[in-house]
Amino acid sequence: MDATLSFYMDGLYGYAMVLTGDETVAADLVQETYVRAMKPNSRLRGDSNIKAWLFTILRNIRLNQLQQQRTKPSMLELDADEDTADLIIETAREPHALYVSKVEVEQVREALMRLPLEFREIFLLREYGELSYQEIAALLDWPPGTVMSRLARARSKLRTLLSDTGHSSPSPAFQRGTRH
Repeated sequence: MDATLSFYMDGLYGYAMVLTGDETVAADLVQETYVRAMKPNSRLRGDSNIKAWLFTILRNIRLNQLQQQRTKPSMLELDADEDTADLIIETAREPHALYVSKVEVEQVREALMRLPLEFREIFLLREYGELSYQEIAALLDWPPGTVMSRLARARSKLRTLLSDTGHSSPSPAFQRGTRH
């Protein structure tokens, strides 16, 4: 895989995780993004932004998946705890620190998932995808002012959700309304 493209894999995976809420589906989504990005007829044009291009591909794939899911009959899906063995191994190291860390991560994840999709998506693109306001505006086809306004509202709602759970903001950047 092209080293330039692989640089963005973690950010894409984080974005896909929040969009899907499922590790396997998120991993498949990132893989499909890279498959499409590597196709000869999908070459990035000249001075286009690779990161924004990859996020756009991922978002479009997910939107297509959701559209297809709406038209297909739903199937019963069983939830299996596949991470039990990993959890046992990890907790053997530093049980208390690991527990506190997992609880905090889960609280932030739950708060993010409770945000409306329009706020969750824009927050993730900015904070985890590290896209600029202009890149997000182009990706979502919104004016930059709308991006800034919705991002401010997303941060505010997230702060409220986290304070309701007794958890402080994940970083000081949330308090200032800026990125880290």
